[in-house]
This record gives sequence, structure tokens and C-alpha cells, in this order.
Amino acid sequence: MALGLSRPWYISRVELLPDEASAEKELHIHLDFEKDFKFLTGSNTPSSACDTEEKIWQHLNFFQHRCYLHARVPRVKDSVSDQVTQVHVPWARQGSGFTLLFEAYAMLLIESEMPVCKAAENLSITAPRLWRVFDFWISKAVGRDDLSKTKRIGIDETPRKKGHEYITQVVDLDGHRTVFVTEGKGMETVEKFVERLEEKGGQAENIELISMDISPAFIAAATKYLSGAKIVFDKFHLVKLLNGALDETRRLERKGNELLKNHRYTILKKYDKLSVQKKSDLQIILDYYPKLGEAYRLRQLFLDVFEIGSKEEAMGYLWFWCEQALESGIQPFMKFTKMIKAHWWGIVQYFHTPVTNGILEGINSKIQLAKRRAGGYRNPKNFINMVYFTCAKLKFDYYPYKTL
Repeated sequence: MALGLSRPWYISRVELLPDEASAEKELHIHLDFEKDFKFLTGSNTPSSACDTEEKIWQHLNFFQHRCYLHARVPRVKDSVSDQVTQVHVPWARQGSGFTLLFEAYAMLLIESEMPVCKAAENLSITAPRLWRVFDFWISKAVGRDDLSKTKRIGIDETPRKKGHEYITQVVDLDGHRTVFVTEGKGMETVEKFVERLEEKGGQAENIELISMDISPAFIAAATKYLSGAKIVFDKFHLVKLLNGALDETRRLERKGNELLKNHRYTILKKYDKLSVQKKSDLQIILDYYPKLGEAYRLRQLFLDVFEIGSKEEAMGYLWFWCEQALESGIQPFMKFTKMIKAHWWGIVQYFHTPVTNGILEGINSKIQLAKRRAGGYRNPKNFINMVYFTCAKLKFDYYPYKTL
């Protein structure tokens, strides 16, 4: 009853044996099947076992003792196709050395944010074995995922580790979930997404909108593979580039000026987030360095564009801002302005369809947290599967075993 066995399976014997590697004991439960029982073949015809193969599965611990199930698994011959196949046992999936209950418990530990290596240690197995279990359930759930209703997406890249190794993920902006992850950050990543989309019931023609950073590779790929979609450049990416222009101006002014030392975040941080002392320091800096003061003023004026309710007024204001930035003669801001004019069509699209990659940024925070918790991922497949696990809202069929 405890194992949930049903006919024709039964327990033939139970042994509590010493573990050769430690002073612990192990519980070994030997299972067998009724003599002359007829198993169903692939064509649903009954057939007796033609031979058997001895197999062992690790099960959940019995009190403090590790537990193993032993069984001779029969093979049957299909009278229709003449194929000989191995019978599926009800307590484990084919090809696994663990019972379904063991795998469900392992996945539950990972689901509760325990790093895979730590979960493997608690389960007294090696991390590669647990990763194989994890990869199986992720691949199975991803394979069943339905993308037929995906219409509005966000695309972004995130570093897999230090250096220039990235993964690209595609997020369903309406479903607030990751729907595709792959290595790299070039045009081929969008092509792979389109292939996956069509495999999972969606169509490239169904994609109405793409929110993305100003990435030449993503722009070219979206234009080629998702030509019917509107492209909206993410406003948070624009603000990041703007802050970069302000910081570059600060660095140019910093040369030979000790007053600006240790004041990077005094300038870059939002004014209402500064302490009273920092606000006083900021006022002195902006008064003492007129070019930096003008750059700071331009940054504040740019942020106002996203608060304007009227589309026409917002576009007019942005054009007016660009003219002021060019007239300022501040090189980093002139460069930023030229970038805006070159991508005007995708930037002003935000005023018509105000979507951002804010959902992606939130998902990226979860990804970076998982990466820090695990101490990094050397295997890109493991990292990609962990992104699916934490951010894709997948449906797993190991859940029924959690309550057994």
C-alpha cells in the first residue's frame, strides 16, 4: 500500500543491509510480478514475458535509511508488429535510475529555490545525475508548451557569466513569462525563436509587437523574420543610454578636478533619492561646472517626455529636446541625440503603444538571483533550463506525486 503497487506487482522480499561505503544501513525492497501474467503490448494485445532484465531504482529514504527498489522488468513481444519491447513499470519512468516519487521530491527541492548541487548533496546523489533528472522534466514541459496565443513579445539578452557569453530570451508580454531561451545575442536567436514559435502552434504573422533594446542585430532580425510586427524601443534602455551620456560628461569634466571625485552617484541618482547632504553637494557641483550642469538639466528634461499624455505633444517635445541637446555642444549628448534621430520610428512608437521591457527586467532579476544562488553555471544548457524553470510558468506532470 505504501508503495502504491497494483497487480501484477508485489513485494517478494525486504532486506536491511549495511552500506559498504558507510556505517549506515540501506533498505532493499525486491519486487516481482505474477507468474504467467499477460502485459499489454504497443498494439494493446496481451502477451506473456519472453524474458526479464534486473533493474534498480533509488527511492525516497525509509526513515534515516536509503531505500532501493529491485525488480526484474519483463520484455514482451507484440504479435502484430513482432517488436520486442520492455514493459513500463508504474513507479519509475523509462531510462531513469530513480522512482517517480524520488524525482518529484528532488524537483520540489529545486522549486523551493535550493541550488541543484545542494539538493543533490541532501539526496546523497551526484549533481550530474540530478541535472539529468531536471533536464528531462524541463524538456518535457517545454515540449508541451503552447505558443499559439503569443502576440506581443519582448526580446533581451542577459550575460550567462562574466565576459561576452550571453543568452537571449523572448518574453510573452501579455502572459508575463519567458517563452524561449537560446545561447547568443545575434540575428540567429530571433530566427530560432520563429522556428520554435511555429513548432508550438504559433505563427510569425501573429506577432503584432516587439519591445526591444536598440540592438542592430535584433532590429535586422525582427525586420527580416517578423516583418509584420511593430517595433517599440524600450524606454528604460533609452534612459540607460542617457545616463551613460551624463556619466561620460562627468568623466570628461572629472579630469584634473578633485571636487567631482566620489560623486558619480550624486549626479546619476534620482534627485528625490538623494540625502540632504548629497542634494547640497549636487547643487555646488552643478553651479561650479556649467557644462555638467547643462548635461544634468538635459537629462531631467528628457525624462519629462514620458509623462506627457498627448502623442503629438510628446513627439514635438522630444524633437525640441533633440535640438536643445545638439545646440548644447556637449559631445556625449550630441551622440545620444543622433542615435535618437536614427531610430526615431521605433522610439516614438512608444507614445502610440506604451509598452516596455520592464517585465523582462523583472525576469532578469530572477535569473541573476538564481545564478548567484548556484554560484554560476558552467553548462549553458543547465542555465537555459533553469531560466525556463523559474520564469516560463511551465506545467509539470510530476506534481501529482508531490502529495503521495
